[in-house]
Amino acid sequence: MSAFSETMPLNRVRDGLRLDLTADPAERAAIVQRLDLASLERLEAHVALERKDEQVRAHGRLRGVLEQRCVATDVPLPVHVDEPFDILFKPEPTVAPDSDIELSDVDCDVVFHDGAAIDLGAALADTLALSLDPYPRAPGADDALREAGVLTEEQAGPFAALAALKKG
Repeated sequence: MSAFSETMPLNRVRDGLRLDLTADPAERAAIVQRLDLASLERLEAHVALERKDEQVRAHGRLRGVLEQRCVATDVPLPVHVDEPFDILFKPEPTVAPDSDIELSDVDCDVVFHDGAAIDLGAALADTLALSLDPYPRAPGADDALREAGVLTEEQAGPFAALAALKKG
């Protein structure tokens, strides 16, 4: 089972369609595993769709209640997600096998589809992943890292080496 799969055939997507999506327990469990979360209590999205030919724009809000693990202590940290999103689904570009696809800043929220369907749920799971702190830290994380012998950026950086040479 994929994480939060909400595949919609293009022939069923109409301009102005509004959806309220909620991840079920199996979908939430798959997202927990994929994103290495401590838990995912709730994930829902309120979506409005706009369609122009083969392009579909999905915009709305993504809300979730979850726990991430502290990178230093592994302590679960409560997180509330309330993120707006704006995703453009476009047909997969046709390019030669060895050529690269160039994306600009305005293309960053573009998801390609196969011409038959869009997977709104997968795009929303990706949006959730991008909204999370990549290095969540619990109170006391700095102390735990110091006790483990991990240097801070200031202690490990090039200026620290220069300061040590100056002292020596």
